[in-house]
Order: sequence, then structure tokens, then C-alpha cells
Amino acid sequence: MSRRPRVAAVAGAAVALTVLAAGPASAGDPAVTDPRVVAHFDFAAGQNAENIALEPDGSADITFAYAHQVARVTEQGATTILATLPEVPDAQTPVGGAVALGIARAHDGTLYVTYATGTEKTGIWRVAPGGGTPEQIGFFPADAFPNGLALDEKCGTLYTADTRLGTVWSLPVSGGEPTAWATGAALEPTAEVPFGANGLKVHDGAVWVSNTARGTLLRIPVREDRTAGPAETRATGLAFVDDFAFTGHGDTVLAALIMADKLELVRPDGTHKTVLTGADGLDNPTSVAVRHKKVYVNSAAFFDTTDPDPNLLLARISKNKLR
Repeated sequence: MSRRPRVAAVAGAAVALTVLAAGPASAGDPAVTDPRVVAHFDFAAGQNAENIALEPDGSADITFAYAHQVARVTEQGATTILATLPEVPDAQTPVGGAVALGIARAHDGTLYVTYATGTEKTGIWRVAPGGGTPEQIGFFPADAFPNGLALDEKCGTLYTADTRLGTVWSLPVSGGEPTAWATGAALEPTAEVPFGANGLKVHDGAVWVSNTARGTLLRIPVREDRTAGPAETRATGLAFVDDFAFTGHGDTVLAALIMADKLELVRPDGTHKTVLTGADGLDNPTSVAVRHKKVYVNSAAFFDTTDPDPNLLLARISKNKLR
């Protein structure tokens, strides 16, 4: 049985949203080449590939949204289920049922996963290295929709983008109730598109967040006292942007545009260009990860009504003249 989310309004709004023109190509742009789908997942079983964390050996730890599972996928495509989050009967969320979303990995192999359920089980769950029974460590409001997740191990803090409430939450790795670390209009959804703050990364002294409804990429400085500085808009015109990843130590980003079946390269000056499309195998791409010369892209196939193909795609990246 299909577990397609109830987000028809979002798909309809995609037609109306104007995409701003990308800037001209730059000689310093990283090149993304040799895309290939290495693993196909079971759409009917809820294996909508949602978010990625990378293992030292190049394997990808992936959340399956509607199966609410964590899987490990090798570069050759072999897939192993590491953990399954608990069933939540009659869960009510903006996308219908309970969904596993963001994932972050600690250096010791511990995995952290966001789980949106519409109940007291909404929050952050911890999976021990190697897998096993997940444990809830973060207890969020029932109406929260914790999505993108990042771990700052230097200060022992997990940051989560709340797509519904337009908030960046912070939570100590020891667990408990989260703190609203950053709020404001830049993080909120719109009346037309009820999905705001989505992807999240900790990078170079700041928390970066994408806003799906507004098509923006934001940088929120982390002050010396660990509080949030004012949000800076670093890119616009990223229609229905989902998660993203940095290509290296600079501020160049690869961003997944879920409704357009595109992977977009976003330059530090905010201009951007398309580097992968549906012709390369993307099917509602949701997240990106980069390790050395490799790019990983998840496709969830949430909105594909013809031949849904949730998958993991790998490509090569040349990072000449990183900016």
C-alpha cells in the first residue's frame, strides 16, 4: 500500500513559486560528474530515503521516512536495517503519519534521529553504534516537526530545524527538553507552503538552515556565549529547497530541490546553477552529503505519481578552487 504523504497543496504551490535566475558559471565551481544510482528502495514499504549521515568506510546511514527506520547502505548498494523507531498508531503530522527525518552521527558511531509523530514520542532518538533498539533522548512538543539535524560535538549540542514551528531547537546530547535557540520570520513557513526551516548544518561558526517555503538558505552565527546571532539570508530562489551539504571548507553548497528533481550548486555569493537532474536518477531529492571526492544524494519519491523510485545516488565531485 502506498504511504504517500498528504501534501498535495505543496505540490500545487510549486507551480506558482517563481524560481530566480541563477548566476553565470564560475571557473572555480566544483564539477559534479559520473552520477549513478547505487541502491533502489521499496516505496510501498515506506522506504522513502530522507536524510544521510556518512560512515568512515563510505557507507551511508539513511532514514526511511514512512518505514521510520535507519538503514546502512554500502557504496555497492547493500542495505542493512540498523534500527526501527516505535510504531505510533494514528499519528497525526503535517505529512499524514509518523516520519523519521534528520540523522546525525557522532565520532563513536552513535546515531541521532529526529522523529515527528504528533505525540509525546516526537523528538530526537539515539541509536547505539552498530544499531539496536532506539532510545528517545529529546522530548519535543507534540506539534513540533523536527527535521534537519546536526551535532556540534565540541559543545555537545544537537541542533534541529523545526519545519512546522519555524524554530531551530538546541538540545544537549545528554537529552531532555529542547531550547528554542533561534526563531523569526526567516525560519517560518508561509500560508501557501506549510514547510519552513528544513535542512540544517553546523559550519564554520554558524548554523545554516534552508527554508523550503521561502526558497532560501540562511546563516545564523553562533555567538561566544552559544546564543544565536541574527539570521543572514545567503541565497534565494531555491524553490522548495530541502536539505543541503557543503562541498568543502568554504561556503559553496549543494542543495536538493525536492519538487524540481534537481541538485543545485550554490555559490558563496548566492548565485546558483543546476548540476544534476531527474535524468541522472533524482526523484524528489531530499538530502545531500559530501565526503572527499564523493557526493551522496537521497531521493524519496514522495510526489512521484507514475513510477516512484526512492534511491541513493552517488557522484564524483572535483573541488578545484573551493570557495
